[in-house]
Amino acid sequence: MDLDNSLIVFGGTKIRRIWHNEEWWFSIVDIIEILTDSSRARKYWSDLKVKLIDEGFELSEKIGQLKLQSADGKYYETDCANTKNMFRIIQSVPSPKVESLKQWLAQVGYERIQEIEDPELAQKRMKEIYKAKGYSDNWIEKRVRGIAIRDELTDEWKKRDVKTDKEYAILTAEISKAAFGITPSEYKELKGLKKENLRDHMTDLELIFTMLGDASTIRIAKNKDVKDS
Repeated sequence: MDLDNSLIVFGGTKIRRIWHNEEWWFSIVDIIEILTDSSRARKYWSDLKVKLIDEGFELSEKIGQLKLQSADGKYYETDCANTKNMFRIIQSVPSPKVESLKQWLAQVGYERIQEIEDPELAQKRMKEIYKAKGYSDNWIEKRVRGIAIRDELTDEWKKRDVKTDKEYAILTAEISKAAFGITPSEYKELKGLKKENLRDHMTDLELIFTMLGDASTIRIAKNKDVKDS
């Protein structure tokens, strides 16, 4: 699994996905590209949709237009399907990879259910992934702690009706400017990063300052509630 939760890897190829309605939804075009080894996966999917409709497959009910990040870094509405409906779609694609992909999809869904029932499994898997990528144990512990603090911060923001990605980005930029003097996008440019996760490319000291910024913001928000009450 890729460190970015919106990506997962099958056979060395990344597939975009999104957690929607309490289950994983996968980019259909990404999976079609893997099955067909074609650079014209969008055209293939367009033709396949016609065939599926003729066979009685209700696309409007079973396919979701969800926003996924594209190669240019922007988010676009993308045809997605959950595991059950993805099984039906890939069954219509003549490819020797169909069965192995079906097993892989089933495993991905099963692991997510396990993680919901036992959140410690998710943390354990995440640590294993970081370790396999060569990160030190000390760095991993800081990264995991930073994720927990960030989750607490976003929970506080949600209580204050912060909902859109733009609002989160603005608030995150302010914290970054206070800690480092630059915004996350400027920081990524400084490090030569594009789609990579900035925090995955921070040093131990940078992670500490990031955690301090997030933790301080949480404290300020909670203290404000106490004073206002």
